[in-house]
Amino acid sequence: MNKTSFYLLLSFCLKLTLTPAQNQLTLNSVISMAKNQSPAAKQAETRKENRYWEYRQFKSNYNPQLRLNGNIPGYNRDFARNNIGEFQSREQFTSFLNLGLDQPLFPTGGNISINTSLDYFNDATSDFTQYNTTVVNVRLDQPIFAFNRLKWDKKIEPIRYEESKRSVVEELEFIARESIDRYFSYLDAQINLQIAQFNLANNDTIYRIEQGRYNIGTTSKDKLLQVELQLLRSRQDVAQAKLDLETSGLRLRSYIGLNDSDMQIINLALPEAVPQFEVTYATALDYAKKNRSDFIAFERRRLEAERDVADARGRRFESNLSASFGYNSLSEDFTETYDDPLSQQRIDLSLSIPLLDWGRNQARMKTALANQRLTEFTIAQDEQIFEQEVLVQVRQFDVLRTQLEITKKSDEVAQERYLVAQNRYLIGKIDITNLNIALDEKDQAKRSYINALRAFWVAYYDLRRLTLYDFAEGKLLYTRDEG
Repeated sequence: MNKTSFYLLLSFCLKLTLTPAQNQLTLNSVISMAKNQSPAAKQAETRKENRYWEYRQFKSNYNPQLRLNGNIPGYNRDFARNNIGEFQSREQFTSFLNLGLDQPLFPTGGNISINTSLDYFNDATSDFTQYNTTVVNVRLDQPIFAFNRLKWDKKIEPIRYEESKRSVVEELEFIARESIDRYFSYLDAQINLQIAQFNLANNDTIYRIEQGRYNIGTTSKDKLLQVELQLLRSRQDVAQAKLDLETSGLRLRSYIGLNDSDMQIINLALPEAVPQFEVTYATALDYAKKNRSDFIAFERRRLEAERDVADARGRRFESNLSASFGYNSLSEDFTETYDDPLSQQRIDLSLSIPLLDWGRNQARMKTALANQRLTEFTIAQDEQIFEQEVLVQVRQFDVLRTQLEITKKSDEVAQERYLVAQNRYLIGKIDITNLNIALDEKDQAKRSYINALRAFWVAYYDLRRLTLYDFAEGKLLYTRDEG
């Protein structure tokens, strides 16, 4: 093969390697698909819905409830002792209905209700019927010095719900980060296959050249065997690269929610257009403290520790005040039951005070206080880790940007050096060993550049997840009014 034929083949191989494929998927499109249709995104959306309804259930605990309860009908037939001690058969019908409107009192932990009821009794044996009605009854149930769960839930649950909404956004950013990792795994395999195919064509051409030189006695058998061995390795590399491409393609499809029927062959574009922005540690930490779910979780955990102390304190002794006022009436005729009702009052104060508990209450209280101190120490440590995580990410991001610039330049230099080495090999200035060294350096420089791109984009979305802020677009990824 002459030099002209070689250059034509080389030009074709370079064009095959560097020309973008049609219908390429971009990094942004893959991230969008992962956030919208991936199994992980659907799980995050389901968790978001569950937390929403849990919060709605919590809010409903503070609203009035209209209840209807009763026993319709009640029937009893048996033998019972009468007034003179004899057993006789009896048959009785009873019914009871109560309609009540309950309103929890979250500042005190009590409950106030308004009720109306009807009680019916009929003794079929003696043909005796009676109606007992409560026209209206107002009842107050109030624990005294007890733990008020409604009050503490009012403090904690809104924070928990806000935390959950921010967690969902963080989950989506993590999904984006994972899709980037799979994107570049497939991109690595895609480029490795292109490199392997290029090297196979190139080594096949070089083998033919060495064969020609060997036939005319200008090269040795050792160099010809070396080139042949390189050609065999290239064929093996192509086979392995095809397998790696198929494996990484399956991982990418399954993660972003694509079926095999949706796209048999995926072509990915190289995301070389990276966002340009400056980020400082102080700015990133400020956004992280304002937006991250972890930071507001610190306040929730403090409140939960205080709640547990209040719960232990409230269980030292139990007392409850019940008071009611209303009007009721009794008659054998239902039409007369609401005529001229009589007033009805009732008040009860129940107590349950342990006089000797062998230190149980004290142990419970000391345990709650110790857990509260432990929570404070743990939160203090978590806050340091929180700040360090942001600091490391900002510092790493600056390093990765510099590394990306260096590896991109190295890739360009290695490509140019390989072309120069090819020309020198053709005119006999260098041997096949030096050409292979230039080839390996070219391939390694390309892979290093791809790895630097991967590290940059992963770090970029890690920074978004840690701060819930898009520094490239200059906007928040979540606001309190959302969700």
